[in-house]
Amino acid sequence: MSVSPSSRAQAARERLAARLGDLRREAEITGYELGLRCGWSAAKSSRIENARTPPSDADIRAWCKACGALDAVADLVAENRHVDQMYVQWKKLHRHGMRRAQEEVVPLYESTRLFRVYCSNVVPGMLQTKAYAAALLSTIAAFQGTPDDATDAAAARVERSSLLHRGNGRYALLMEETVLRYRIGDEETMAGQLGYLLAAMALPQVSLGIIPFAARRRVWPLEAFYLFDDDRVAVELLTAAVNVSAPSDLATYARAFAELSKIAVHGADARALITEAIAQLD
Repeated sequence: MSVSPSSRAQAARERLAARLGDLRREAEITGYELGLRCGWSAAKSSRIENARTPPSDADIRAWCKACGALDAVADLVAENRHVDQMYVQWKKLHRHGMRRAQEEVVPLYESTRLFRVYCSNVVPGMLQTKAYAAALLSTIAAFQGTPDDATDAAAARVERSSLLHRGNGRYALLMEETVLRYRIGDEETMAGQLGYLLAAMALPQVSLGIIPFAARRRVWPLEAFYLFDDDRVAVELLTAAVNVSAPSDLATYARAFAELSKIAVHGADARALITEAIAQLD
C-alpha cells in the first residue's frame, strides 16, 4: 500500500527529530540540560525530539551548539526547510494574506509544461474568474482567521492564470460534477464562472473533463491535487498544503488522474453538464 504524502511529511519530520535526539545522546546530556543550555524548558526539548513541535532554524542552531555539533547545522537546517516545504499549514502560508501565496508559485507555473489538476470541491484555480476567486478566498480567510485580502489575491490568481492564454503548457483539468453545483458567491458570480468554463474549453491547450454524478466510480472522490509535469504533486488538505516529489507518490497520483479521466466526460457532454448547471441557477 502506498504511503500518503502527509504520512511521508510526518516521517521526514520524525527522521529530523531522531537526528537531533542522536546529537543530544552523543553529547551525553539530558533533555533538561539541553534546555538549560538553549534557554528553554525541558518540555520543549522533548516536544522537538519526539516530533511534536517542529523546530525553527534558530532552534536547530541552538540545539547543535548545545551539543557541540556546529558542523551539523547546515545539513539539519537544509533538511528542516525541506520538511517545511513538504507540509505547509495554510494559516502559516496565509498569515500575511493570500496574495503573496498566489504570486510565489508563478515561477513553478511558468516552468511547467504539463499540468494535471483534479478538484472535487471547487473550480480549479487556473479556471476561476476574479469574482469566484474573491468569494472563495474571502470564505477561506474567514474560516482560517487569516487576513482577508481576497480582492488582491483574486486579481493575482487571475493574472497567474493568464498562462492559459500565453504560456506553452498543456492543461488537463478534471472536476466532479458537484463542483458545478456548489454555490460559491451569488448567482451572478456562479453564472459568470460557469460561462467562463465553457469559454476555456475552446482553448486548444486546455482539456476539461467533468465526472458525472452517475459515473461508475473507478476511483472514489479524492482531495484536490495538482501534478506539475512528472516532478511534483501538490495536495490540498483542509489544514495544509502537502508538496512531495517521491517517485512512488508521483506515480500513484498520475495513476489516479488517469483513472479519473476515464470516467470523466469531455467535449459536448461536458458542455451539456455545465449548461445544465447554468440553467439550474434560475
